[in-house]
Amino acid sequence: MIQFFYENLEESVNTDYQKWLEDIILSEGKKLGEINYIFCDDEYLLKINQDYLQHDYYTDIITFDYVKGKTISGEIFVSLQRISDNASTLSKDYEEELKRVLAHGILHLAGYKDKTEAEEKEMRRMEDLYLAKFKKLNS
Repeated sequence: MIQFFYENLEESVNTDYQKWLEDIILSEGKKLGEINYIFCDDEYLLKINQDYLQHDYYTDIITFDYVKGKTISGEIFVSLQRISDNASTLSKDYEEELKRVLAHGILHLAGYKDKTEAEEKEMRRMEDLYLAKFKKLNS
């Protein structure tokens, strides 16, 4: 089950992405467990970054992996402020950037990393692949 929650936000997001996110999991040969997306502001996610990862900087996403075998479970914290800023900086559409980040969290749970340049390149390739699939499904 994929659920969406909000912390420190007045706004909400389009959560019509559930089927697409489930399709990503199945396409990766995994099973859906329990995934919670927690949408928040920069300060909320900064505190999580500091408290749990000992990082003192803003980020758009933090994924906590509770995967067991092929069953994908986890908590994915997403800063909508950071997504908005990144979309503006990169001259991208907000919804497109949001979908990229949502897919990014699922891909982390599926085993993709992004610490090295090669890993980051593969992560981007997979994000692009699933964004293209989303467009096909919704055109």
